[in-house]
Amino acid sequence: MTALAKDVSKLTDWYQTTVPASVRKQLKLGKGDQIRYCTEPSGRVYIERVRSDEDYPVLGAFLDYVEADIKAHPDRIRAFDGALHGRLAALVGNVDVNLDAPLSLEDE
Repeated sequence: MTALAKDVSKLTDWYQTTVPASVRKQLKLGKGDQIRYCTEPSGRVYIERVRSDEDYPVLGAFLDYVEADIKAHPDRIRAFDGALHGRLAALVGNVDVNLDAPLSLEDE
């Protein structure tokens, strides 16, 4: 089992704090990013990076469409079979994609 990181930060007089570097790295936070605090009834608090709809404007609409379609037609849901996996793999070949890498200037 992986050990939990136990970083500590201090509250200022204005109840502000600095997010420890290891947490910023883990959550891939940058200047201006937002974080969300999730509190359990037990008192345990989690933080997570907020991904705004501006980051993925089309993705939200697409996921809403998929959700509505699944609810309207649950009988259309099928298991993902190996043949489809093979066809998809053939489309992309051995292309290595890093979704976290920044776009080059020519790709922006």
